[in-house]
Amino acid sequence: MDHSSPQIPAPVVRERCLRLLSYNMQVGLPTRHYGDYLAGAWRHVLPSATRAAQERLERIAELVAPYDFVALQEADAGSLRTRGVNQLEFLARRAGFAHWGLSVTRNLHPVARHSLGFLSRLAPERVHEHRLPSRIPGRSALAVELGAEAGGLVLMLTHLSLGETARRRQLDFLGKRVPPDRPFVLIGDLNCGPEDLRRHGALHAAGLRIHAESPATYPSWRPYRCLDHVLWSPHLRLQKLETLPQTASDHLPLAAEILVPVP
Repeated sequence: MDHSSPQIPAPVVRERCLRLLSYNMQVGLPTRHYGDYLAGAWRHVLPSATRAAQERLERIAELVAPYDFVALQEADAGSLRTRGVNQLEFLARRAGFAHWGLSVTRNLHPVARHSLGFLSRLAPERVHEHRLPSRIPGRSALAVELGAEAGGLVLMLTHLSLGETARRRQLDFLGKRVPPDRPFVLIGDLNCGPEDLRRHGALHAAGLRIHAESPATYPSWRPYRCLDHVLWSPHLRLQKLETLPQTASDHLPLAAEILVPVP
């Protein structure tokens, strides 16, 4: 009689390709050279022409539509400067995203409601907002936890400070919140170059990886600085990373394809 234990088949694991996009959209304001920052400063507090603003948002909706998950920075949650339009909600509806969310980072109502947010074709199981350490309040991160259909992937989207000291503290904060047992992506405008990220202790300890040749995203009319990034945990494989042409901001959108193991 054979008393050996029955063989339990190993679970079949496949990889699902997810298309990600990070875009600092600068409220949909076009910038073609440094002079536009001064000449177009009024657009950050007063509404632009309705038709022109609508057309720019329509173009952004076309840009984001092919992606599974979109991280947006420098959006507006509905204020005077956007004539009451919540840009995240508008883009979600126009591009056909069933799920979206935002964090109002600086509420200057009624003039402006600075926000970062996400659009997702996959249903989040949980969304958690983190207020990031900073001498001047107004920086945050959103942790979006996806379900089994995306292998339990956690996406942390953020927009970090310009100042080096504050940014280092924020990266420390985020690095300590990387789950060791789940696939993880840090995505957004990190306002620093890839070498700063590679040298950062908390990110290195968390095992996060960065592309060897990160594409430049700023300024959009002549990009030479790598400010927007996608970092990923060892559970994942990066298949593609590239910038996309776009004129409705001073940053270029950063697109990525990642392979996620899904039982």
